[in-house]
Amino acid sequence: MSKVDGSGGEVGPLANDVLIMLVPFAENTEWMERLTKRFKGFQIRWVNQLKANGAIVAASDLAAEIWDGVTLLHTYIPPPDGLVPKVRFVQLTSAGADRWPGHSIYEDEKVVFCTTNGIHAPQIAEWAIGAWLSHQHHFQHFAANMKTGHWEGPFVSHFQDSTRLRIGILGYGAIGRQCARLASALGMEVYAYTRSERPTPESRKDDSYCLPGTGDPDGLLPAKWFHGTSKQDVNGFLAQGLDLLVVSLPLTPETRHVVSRDQLRILAAKKTFIANIARGGHVDQDALIEALETGLIRGAALDVTDPEPLPADHPLWRAPNLLITPHVSWRTDKLQERLLDVLEQNLERLATGQPLINVVDRKLHY
Repeated sequence: MSKVDGSGGEVGPLANDVLIMLVPFAENTEWMERLTKRFKGFQIRWVNQLKANGAIVAASDLAAEIWDGVTLLHTYIPPPDGLVPKVRFVQLTSAGADRWPGHSIYEDEKVVFCTTNGIHAPQIAEWAIGAWLSHQHHFQHFAANMKTGHWEGPFVSHFQDSTRLRIGILGYGAIGRQCARLASALGMEVYAYTRSERPTPESRKDDSYCLPGTGDPDGLLPAKWFHGTSKQDVNGFLAQGLDLLVVSLPLTPETRHVVSRDQLRILAAKKTFIANIARGGHVDQDALIEALETGLIRGAALDVTDPEPLPADHPLWRAPNLLITPHVSWRTDKLQERLLDVLEQNLERLATGQPLINVVDRKLHY
């Protein structure tokens, strides 16, 4: 753990604040020194939680003095209750807050929560569209053929490119918008689904953190927009003849198992390919296994499962036409740079009284 105190710069609202950063990265001393020079008296405690074996150090295993006086928290996993009684601001490293409901800090409305929604969009969108392309062009099949040295004739398998096919994006946030951008480049038609109606050009704009040259900041890519909170609303969207469905919703009580047997039967009309990059709880996995085994849908790709880690004997591993990765679609060598950018912008805004980026709606948990 590294600690840096500010010794120069202007005195401001952060002068009495202590920020603890629980991240899986080695400390960035240049970033720390810039911030502490900017705000006199500001303290940063950087904790690299990543062990040499790849495991994560639990917050409860850290020395008690690390938590003394902490008022600002940067983390993914909630710390045990009572460790940070003075905290007033939490910057999550995730795009959602589904791990926090019920935690005492989260239930305190005086504590402001912000996500890092937007920093994961480029890499996760590449994963989703990449999984789709891999399926459409049988990459896993040909990789298996390589192991036996089998050269398959060009007319044995059926191939389909993406041009003029339709992608449905269930949850048109930062990640969904970048999926739309990539899909549009492939010539796909984009249908977007949001919780609330977006009837005007202004309402369709993205107000989250957005990397330049990515996403759909003005909401111009969808050919059609859909919205609602009921299963009937979702079913109407799924019945639009989708070739690819990307699930990119926050996980809330109303979105758990948003894709189950009824929805899979609707998707059977086009044998839709499903890519879930949100949370495992969005898809009824028993229903998905049945749909894959019976050929109801053409295939699926999951970067998230329920539970995680997925047990070695879980039947999901053996389902046909399925790609599973261990919740890694968010990984990129640019992650630390983007995390620190959002955090720095919010610290500056916190210090100067400006509106924060990606403030969590406590009713929706994102």
